[in-house]
Amino acid sequence: MSKILIIDEELSTCNLLDRFLSKNGYEVKVCTQGKTGLSILKEEYFDLVICDYRLGDLNGGDILEEIKTSSPHAQVIFMTAYANIRIAVELVKSGAFHYLEKPLNPDELLNVVERALGYKDQEKPVRKTTFVELSKPQHQQEYVIGRCEASKKMINHVQLVGPTNYTVIIEGETGTGKESLARFIHQESHRKNKPFMAIDCGSLSKEIAASELFGHEKGAFTGATTAKAGVFELAEGGTVFLDEIANLPLDIQIALLRALQEKVIRRVGSLKEIPVDVRIIVATNEDLFNKSGGSQFREDLYYRLNEFTLRVPPLRERNQDLSLFVDFFLDKTSEELHKEKPVVSEEVYEYFKRYSWPGNIRELRNVIRRACLLTNGEGVIRKESLPRHFMQSLQELGSTVESFLEHAEDEGLEQDLKSTAKIAESKRIMEVLKEVHYNKTKAAEILNINRKTLYSKLRMLNIEY
Repeated sequence: MSKILIIDEELSTCNLLDRFLSKNGYEVKVCTQGKTGLSILKEEYFDLVICDYRLGDLNGGDILEEIKTSSPHAQVIFMTAYANIRIAVELVKSGAFHYLEKPLNPDELLNVVERALGYKDQEKPVRKTTFVELSKPQHQQEYVIGRCEASKKMINHVQLVGPTNYTVIIEGETGTGKESLARFIHQESHRKNKPFMAIDCGSLSKEIAASELFGHEKGAFTGATTAKAGVFELAEGGTVFLDEIANLPLDIQIALLRALQEKVIRRVGSLKEIPVDVRIIVATNEDLFNKSGGSQFREDLYYRLNEFTLRVPPLRERNQDLSLFVDFFLDKTSEELHKEKPVVSEEVYEYFKRYSWPGNIRELRNVIRRACLLTNGEGVIRKESLPRHFMQSLQELGSTVESFLEHAEDEGLEQDLKSTAKIAESKRIMEVLKEVHYNKTKAAEILNINRKTLYSKLRMLNIEY
């Protein structure tokens, strides 16, 4: 059993961490002073130290230096309520394993503790958690578990539907990670050791869609010189993921409906029925319900697919998850490039929080990959490493706000009472956005509205967010 020492001035924090980590299989000792903690370390062996960065008698740098001298085997994780990236950079460079922002997220804490201790799968303690077991280091995982309420709800739904054979519709904007979530569902099912086959329906022409999905016999059409199995046969016992399902040709929708209902398929050019055992997960960035009422998507297929629907929120609604995704892509990219993992400067991180991320997680991934490639020397990602379009979008938002504020007062004089009130509300929104440097999460807090309401009002003002 691994031993963990907690050092924090707040006894309530110490006791909370003690109960939580003990319940999850660790031996824990706590103290409320830095010097006391260092004395304990000289007398007892600990595998891990979790320490608040700001203590009354010592700061994090002093504590880290002492630990590396007296207990070089111990990993060190710092906690901070200040989210100071510059300090975090220095601590990690000096030998700390990681840092966590207060208030702590329980599952993030367990994940980081697990990584710090370097457990192998069979050595892990029994954990009592409502979230998915993360047996791999973060950079080897296929999906990042978020901490915001929308992410928690989504993951809980994955755990509910994963072990079933339900057909699942995943809805979400382009780049939100729908295929990754589909793979996550597959891994949560009893089919996880069977194939996961993904098809992009948006790239399938009417001519090849049937062949790709259901296969064909030799001579079925020009160029079919050999017989070929489709994904339904290749994924036998596993999962078929159909991305951008709304783009599937109508006659193929009929064949798909039959495959779902009868659990048999026919290859192109054959009358023979082939039994298939697959689970279907589909994804769309459109409103399938509304589309199914017209001539583009079959209503009966929609209702057959819609056994369970998952919505993947856009990145702009997952502000609490942004740091997790940034760290995830930094880990993966630095490993790929065989470079020391860089850190994001405070200035750039503020830009990240202000940006609307229209390309969602995919866009963030590409921005991080570019920045990692361009970052050398000090190992800090600065604004010079960001794409031109990224900075232009932020500048355009600022210009729009400035322009609105400049003309709002004069326009208000010429309007009726209702219009004047609307202009006053809009002016206040713009003033707050400018005040918080266009950080929409902070703006929503100051305005005492939720982010969705703020986004709705920005849309009414024709402001790109």
